[in-house]
Amino acid sequence: MIEQFKKDVDTGLSNCPKSLPSKYFYNKKGDALFEQIMELPEYYVTRAEHEIFQQKKQEILKSLGLQPEVPFELIELGAGNGLKTKELLKELLLQDCQFDFIPIDISQNALDKLEKEINQHLPSVSIKKKQGDYFNVLASLQATKRPKIVLFLGSNIGNMPDAVANTFINTLVQNLTTIDRLILGVDLIKPKTIVLPAYDDEQGVTKAFNLNLLTRINSELGGHFDLHNFSHLAEYTEEDGIAKSFLVSTTEQLVAIDALEKSFFFQKGEKIATEISRKYNDAIMCEILNGSGLKIQCKFSDSQNYFADYILQKNE
Repeated sequence: MIEQFKKDVDTGLSNCPKSLPSKYFYNKKGDALFEQIMELPEYYVTRAEHEIFQQKKQEILKSLGLQPEVPFELIELGAGNGLKTKELLKELLLQDCQFDFIPIDISQNALDKLEKEINQHLPSVSIKKKQGDYFNVLASLQATKRPKIVLFLGSNIGNMPDAVANTFINTLVQNLTTIDRLILGVDLIKPKTIVLPAYDDEQGVTKAFNLNLLTRINSELGGHFDLHNFSHLAEYTEEDGIAKSFLVSTTEQLVAIDALEKSFFFQKGEKIATEISRKYNDAIMCEILNGSGLKIQCKFSDSQNYFADYILQKNE
């Protein structure tokens, strides 16, 4: 993991323009900050999808065509704190379904916390956590003949450029059969007045979350970033439908990273791209699914039409 971190940081900061992968937001501190973000009044994303799972869980399960007597696997990619998934778990238990819940996450800390909460509040759920890369874990689960319900929620796919998202979906499909289902949660295109504050809150939690990338480099790679010399910047236009986050150098500076035995020069005002968050509509979703062999079975939205969860099925 540390070698990949070194490689990704070296590559990202050597590029022009500079960038850092958003997956490195998530260590123990980053997990805690993101949980704070989800509670912010500006951050509608989690609330909107949670509403869908609270209000429409029975419809969602009905659309999946589950049979209580047939065991299956409920697999969540990037499970985090499992907030929305717990709504499904409760309903599955009420319907006496037989299943294993398999959360997959890059953060062992997030998985450990989720397992503790499930064991405490839903002790009858069989949970089998898996830490690591989505596809490595999914490939290891292919041997089972049980049906799979795969959850990819929170608009996590929106953190990928469209071409990467298409490749991701195509790779994911290779691990599915025609009896499996994918529930894909995506943030919908909305005006700037709604979207932008979600990535630049008044309390500065999102700023701290973004700066935590530099804190990780300092602590894990011997970086010498002075966090006071960087600011947080969020950008979004409805026409593009893509929110972008940056760290911006507030001064001309040279920053050494001991583990890389290198220093990186920053101009005053130079940006480091840290995250994108694509927003979707049906047309964009169809483009992302193009060539994947997946078809849209149905779609569920919240009351304000901020968010959507698509049920996707592999073509026969």
